[in-house]
Amino acid sequence: MNATTTLHVVTVFLGDGGTGGNELGVFLQASGLPAEARQRIAADLGFAETVFVEDADHGRLHIHTPAVELPLAGHPLVGTSWLLAHSGHPIDVLNPPAGAVPTWSEGERVWIRADPDSAPFFDFRQLASPAEVDAVQGGEPGVDMQVWAWEDEASGQVRVRVFPHGMGIDEDEATGAAALRLGRRLGRALTVRQGVGSRIDVRPGPGGTVEVGGRCALLKTRGYPLP
Repeated sequence: MNATTTLHVVTVFLGDGGTGGNELGVFLQASGLPAEARQRIAADLGFAETVFVEDADHGRLHIHTPAVELPLAGHPLVGTSWLLAHSGHPIDVLNPPAGAVPTWSEGERVWIRADPDSAPFFDFRQLASPAEVDAVQGGEPGVDMQVWAWEDEASGQVRVRVFPHGMGIDEDEATGAAALRLGRRLGRALTVRQGVGSRIDVRPGPGGTVEVGGRCALLKTRGYPLP
């Protein structure tokens, strides 16, 4: 590999009106990097997740938080699918370590479909109101926690915050993996409002899968020195 490669910074799960969005680091040309080097880079960058694409044509990639590698995560897969299409290389299947994840676009939104059991586990805590969710002061050491409450149960609108301390993240702005598991738990279409203004669309998929989708945008690109 070259001594320097290109880092793409994508924001994923933008809210209505362009609010929120969770930043994602993506290296589209990162084949051959050992796991230890990928983990050091992810910790250095400090994004909730960083994606290292091994093979863009076949969607093979690795996902790292600042502390651990994940077999599957929603925000990185949605963002990488969008970036590949935005770069002129659209694909219909991504291949993280957990296995094949179908992906497609519908209007402005990019979707993935996955088995929620392949996603990281979260400690779910339902609260009585969105105000109680907003009042939570933080997570718990070593625990990946999601707190949520109905905003409008009839229409499937929920207020969510996620504190994935076990992954090395204090609070995540938008968490597709937690949305996959919440979609399985509630068994219906949802509109998730997370963080300061992000939006994740959730709906049941075939065969017990769950689909999550959202809007993305490219924030910047820059060179990054490889170890």
